[in-house]
Amino acid sequence: MTQRSALLRTTALLLAITVAGSGCARMGKMFKDENANEGQPVEQLYDKGHTSMKNGNWASAEQTYKRLVAQYPYGEYTEQALIETAYAQFKSGKHDDAISSIDRFIRTYPTHRNIAYLYYLRGLANSNRDTVFLQRVWRLDASRRDMATPHQAHNDFSIVVDRYPNSRYAEDARKRMNELSDLFARHELDVALYYLRRTAYVASATRAKYLLDTYPQSTYENDAMATLAAAYTGLGNEALASEAKRVLQEKAPNHPYLAGKWPDYPGNWRKLNPFAGEKSALDMD
Repeated sequence: MTQRSALLRTTALLLAITVAGSGCARMGKMFKDENANEGQPVEQLYDKGHTSMKNGNWASAEQTYKRLVAQYPYGEYTEQALIETAYAQFKSGKHDDAISSIDRFIRTYPTHRNIAYLYYLRGLANSNRDTVFLQRVWRLDASRRDMATPHQAHNDFSIVVDRYPNSRYAEDARKRMNELSDLFARHELDVALYYLRRTAYVASATRAKYLLDTYPQSTYENDAMATLAAAYTGLGNEALASEAKRVLQEKAPNHPYLAGKWPDYPGNWRKLNPFAGEKSALDMD
């Protein structure tokens, strides 16, 4: 064996020992943390988890509460630990885990005194599920993403408002429902404008009418009426187009459509520019 080969083998061996040692150290710390909670009284475990919550150490709180539930599967402390586990998961951005924890709690304790809070928290988790990374990093319009989880969030907040109208969460749940309804209305309008630009006038009018019927008094009501007028004009139905324009004139006499300046679609160059970001005619308002 040459001296160079021996040196390489020695270096590789030392590297392997170092990596193994650091891995063992991490494993040892994990088991140490687990063992530190083993056998502690329920009150002590709960206080430890609650302290972690107050300090914003969500991962530590979740770990402690899970140990509490494993050791003491029944009791008032356990119920509260389950609730706070879901909250810690939500704050950590683990929205799927939070929703799973909430669903298990609702199935187990359907008449719990804090059940309104659990539905409210599930609404918050669903509101932030799936699209939050894309919105924050790439600044994408949430109305152009999949609407399944926002619709579930709307349903969660609706349960709070309808079943628990006197709870402390009802007012904010109602506010969030209105915000989500505006999101859904914008989604419908964006689709209607997409069809309008491609001269699919029947499809455009259908989506605009759906918006007006389903989300009355939304922020996009007047834009929907303008889309309807444009779609009927494209179809050559002057009677319906004139009626839509009349209604728009009454409700929003300064709407840019009436001056021939709407919709103002983004230029075609954006399609060729990968750094331009997503835009619709609504972004040009």
